[in-house]
This record gives sequence, structure tokens and C-alpha cells, in this order.
Amino acid sequence: MVRRRERSVARQVLVLQVLVVLVLVLVGLGLAAYDARSDARDNARDQALAVALAVADSPAVREGLESGDPTRTLQPYAEQVRADTDVDFVVVMALDRTRYTHPDPAQVGRPFIGDLGSAPQGTPFTQEYAGTLGPSMRAVVPVLDGNRVVALVSVGITLDRVDEELAAALVPIAISAAAVLAVGLAGAWLISRRLRRQTHGMGEAEITRMYEYYSAVLHAVREGLFLLDDEDRVQLVNDEARRLLRLPDDVVGRSIHDLGLPPGLVAAAVGDTAESDDVYVTDEHVLVVSASPASWAGRDVGAVVTLRDHTDLQAVTGELDVVRGLTESLRSQNHEAANRLHTVVSLIEMGRPEEAVDFATEELQVAQLLTDRVVGAVDDPVLAALLLGKTAEAAERGIELTVDGAITGPTPDVEARDLVTVAGNLIDNALDAVTGRPDRRVDVRIDVGDGRFTITVGDSGPGLDDADRERVLERGWSTKAASDDTPGRGLGLALVAQVARRRGGSVAIGTSPLGGAEFTVTLGSDGAS
Repeated sequence: MVRRRERSVARQVLVLQVLVVLVLVLVGLGLAAYDARSDARDNARDQALAVALAVADSPAVREGLESGDPTRTLQPYAEQVRADTDVDFVVVMALDRTRYTHPDPAQVGRPFIGDLGSAPQGTPFTQEYAGTLGPSMRAVVPVLDGNRVVALVSVGITLDRVDEELAAALVPIAISAAAVLAVGLAGAWLISRRLRRQTHGMGEAEITRMYEYYSAVLHAVREGLFLLDDEDRVQLVNDEARRLLRLPDDVVGRSIHDLGLPPGLVAAAVGDTAESDDVYVTDEHVLVVSASPASWAGRDVGAVVTLRDHTDLQAVTGELDVVRGLTESLRSQNHEAANRLHTVVSLIEMGRPEEAVDFATEELQVAQLLTDRVVGAVDDPVLAALLLGKTAEAAERGIELTVDGAITGPTPDVEARDLVTVAGNLIDNALDAVTGRPDRRVDVRIDVGDGRFTITVGDSGPGLDDADRERVLERGWSTKAASDDTPGRGLGLALVAQVARRRGGSVAIGTSPLGGAEFTVTLGSDGAS
């Protein structure tokens, strides 16, 4: 069975809007007609009363009443007034209801039909009543002779005529209602069209399912994810992205430029080209970022940015580099040991055992002095292994690496991997700085005391100018960290600064006594990097 496609939200809204417009127009038309009907009857009543008052005050009426034959005098006058004022009847009657005038001569002399109200007592009276000419709006007014009521005058307008006038008055009202209805329907159609375009013709159940599923997937994935619109505003963000970037709760709707994110990450997110697996360092994390522009129906709608946390992987990679360096050093020393052993054996075979003993002892003393100096300066075995490996690497590259230090107090609570990150990157940068220069020297000093760990690394390289000193820690933090031919390059100093910030320490950049740059990193104390 094929499930019947549900009606789109746009169509449902259109139907509801059409119904609402129809109801409003019909109700408005009914209220307007009712108001026009009330006004027409009120106007007929007022007109009848005004004519009756004028006739009752006319001297011709008083003179006619005083004559011997009131009908002969008053009938022509009443008919003339009726024609001139456009009313349906003008009746002059005696107090006993006997008619002196009437539009139908046959009714003259007969009693008046209807209520007289308060007219016999001298007060005008109006009412709606069905008389000989049918239902009418009528007024009964007393004819006074001084303070004495001598006769009555009744003037009326039939409801048929009132309704005819009302029908003529309703024509423009109906035209106005039709115009309002047309405008309302056109507006409803335009709104429906726009809504259809924005909802892509989907129904409410489909939109609900899409929102629920997308929201579930968004918060279930282990990668950080946030979506930007075409104006660089954050429209969607999951919990992992909030954690990795430390985003505020009100991030949705804010511009990505106002969130304090790494400039390089922002540039990648809002760029026109896709960026994949770029590495950025924040205060607490090493992030692998991929950003891709998003489009719909041929137009750009924003960008999709994914984040992966590689902090632990970077730390493990640093420790692995230490192990690899130490392994390479041992491998190199193995070759050197084999050469020295052959030399010793050859000296013995040549009958020079004393020289063989001196040669072997001298090499052992040099190795032991190096080991004792490093171990004496460093209390952590992992850091000591790193320094031994870097010393061997420097020797192979023709660089003089010296290690010095002092332990004067308790060691701060700093993880070994953080020490490896700081020392390894500083020494690697120093070795790279002096490579290829005539004077190749690197000094490393480690001081531990008062709960603080301080490492100072200076070199004889070209050094840093003032502009580079301001940006050297920012470079890896804010720009691409690697290229195809030098993977991982650019992260070192950014990772050092990250560890310092996380450990409440500081990073100072100066000039080394050797002539190059000097970096001093302090961990376990309050400071700013």
C-alpha cells in the first residue's frame, strides 16, 4: 500500500486563511447591513416625526379644524404635504380617532388604527405599527390650541419603502465587501506561496519528524557540529561543539565572529571553499576541523562545520615521538658501541691493552656524565628520557645541547605528558632554529621549587623580532597547523601556550645569551601567557 501524501503546511494554512477571510467578510457584511437597517428605520422615524410636528404647528390645520367641514379643507393640504415630504401618509384626526384625512379617501371618517401613546396628553409619540397601508414607522403629534389638545396628526413611512432604500444603500457595502474578500484571498494565496517555498511543500508531520530525527542525530553524534546561515550566524549547534569550543548557552542566532573563536577556524567556517581536517589549538583542546559550504537549489544557505577532539591523540603522539627519538638514539648508540667494541678488540690484538682500557673507560665516563647531569637536573623519568633522546638527536645533527637545572623544593602536580609537550616542542623549535647556522648551540635549564616547574630554552639562532614575538604563540593557535609535506608543523608553540594556560602558568619570550630566542615557561603558578 502506498501511503497517501499528507497535505502540505502551506495548503492547510491557505485553506484556514480563506475560511477566516470568508467568515470575517460575511460577519462584517452582516453587521454593516444590520447597522444600515437600524439607521434607515431611525431616519424614517425622525422624518415622520419632523413632518408631523410641522403639520401640527401649521395655521392651516388649525383653521381647517375650526371650519364646518375639516376634511374638505385638510385633505388637499395633507396630500400636498405627503407628496412634498415623500412620506406615505399624513392623517389628521379628532381626539376620538376619526380621520379627517387619509391617502385612501375610503378611509376618511373611519377610526385611526394604531396606538396613540402619549399624544392625547400633549407629548409626541412614535412607533412601528401595521396599519391599513401595512407595517410603517409612524409618529403621532398633538395639535395644540394654547395648552389644550384639539386634534392629532399622524405621519408614517411604510417599511417597504424603507427596505427599498436600504437595498440601494447595501449595494456599495456589498461591493466593498467583495473588494475586501478579493484582497484577503490574494493575500492568503501570496502567504501560502511563500510558506510553500520556505517549507519545501512538506506537511506538519513530516516537518515534525524531520526536526525530531535531526535533533536526535545532532545531539547523538560524538563529533562537534554547528551550522551557519548565509549571514555567518549560528543556527544549530550540538552539545559536543558547545563543550569543545566552550560556547555560551545563547549562541544560537549570534554571529560566529562574536564568539571569540580562533580566527583561522572562523575563516575556514565562513570560507567559500571546503576545508577538511585542519588542526587548530584552543585553550584546552587540539581540534581537527572540517568546514563545507552548504547550498540548496543552487544558492548558498550557509556552512556546516564539524569538530573532532584530538587532544589525547596529540598527547599520545608527543609521547610516541619521545619513544621514537629515544629508540633512534639507542640505535645510533648501538652502531657507535659496535665501532668502539671493534676498536677495543683491535687494540687488544695489537698488544696494547692499556690503551684499550683507557679508550673504553673514557667513552663510558662521557655517557655516564651525560646521564648523571640529565637525571640530576630532572626528577621525572619520562622528561629525563626525553632530554636524553633530544641530546642524542642534537649530537647527530651537530648541535651542542646542554642541560642544566636545580631541584630546590617540592615538584608541582603536573602530568608527565604536559612536561613532554612543553619541553619537547621548545627543544624541537630551538634545534630547528640553529640548524644550518655556523654556531649551533641550545641551552636547556629546568628549575623545580616552591610548587613551580620552570623550563628555559635558549638558542643561537636568528631570534625573533618584536612583531614575531607578538604572534609566535598565536600562529599555531589561529592558522593552519600543517601542510602536506610538513605534517604537524605550526602546532608546537601553540600547544606549549595551551598547557601553560591550562596549568595556570605563563610563557615569556626574550633574547637568549646565545644570541637567539629564549622561551621561559612556568607551570604551577598564576600568570598569563
